[in-house]
Amino acid sequence: MAKKESLKKDKKEDNFSQPKKSNALFHGKAFGVVKFILGICLLPYVYSCSVAFLGGLVGLDKVIQNNFWYGLITLLAIYLFIWEPAVIYAKGQKILEFFFSFLQSMVKVAPYLIPIYAIVLFLIYLPLSFVNKSPELVNWFVYLFGFSMGLHLVFGAKSLRTKQEDFLKANYIFGFSFVYILNLVLAAFIFNFIFKEFSLVNFLNSTFQIAGDMFKAVFTQLFVVK
Repeated sequence: MAKKESLKKDKKEDNFSQPKKSNALFHGKAFGVVKFILGICLLPYVYSCSVAFLGGLVGLDKVIQNNFWYGLITLLAIYLFIWEPAVIYAKGQKILEFFFSFLQSMVKVAPYLIPIYAIVLFLIYLPLSFVNKSPELVNWFVYLFGFSMGLHLVFGAKSLRTKQEDFLKANYIFGFSFVYILNLVLAAFIFNFIFKEFSLVNFLNSTFQIAGDMFKAVFTQLFVVK
């Protein structure tokens, strides 16, 4: 009798838990659809941020431009052909987790959002630039900055892409788009602080103008009857 009663109790609990699981699954998929739509809406800003940043980069000295690209290409070459520096990226994530350990809401997202090595490089460069005015210091900073930004974006994209239960790849599309935009804004802020030829205001204006033109063109094509 005791076994029968326990079996009946288990069946009742299963009957109650199944609707809860189905509701959680439905809400998870609905939230995934929302994130997917938001991710699609962010794509014009991904494009406009890229164009605006490249436009600002072109205004810098050719040597500085080259060093930035050399740093980025070096990271990609190492990643693709020699060794995946995942250990370096993971250590940076642990540093951020330590700093944001008092904020539970930030512990999970901070490692993806913040390029810790790029910020550390900037904080090291600032005091050194007051002592050492040589072009070599600037060139090495820009080279390492390009390398660190590439490291953060490549492994951030890889981490988001490999997440399980990513309905419609919503976490990847929305998450990486948001991270990419935030990192370019941060890079523009740092370059604006260091180089007088790079303007953060122009970068932001160009970003919103290009994205606005894209949204306007799509809206016109879909809804405006000619």
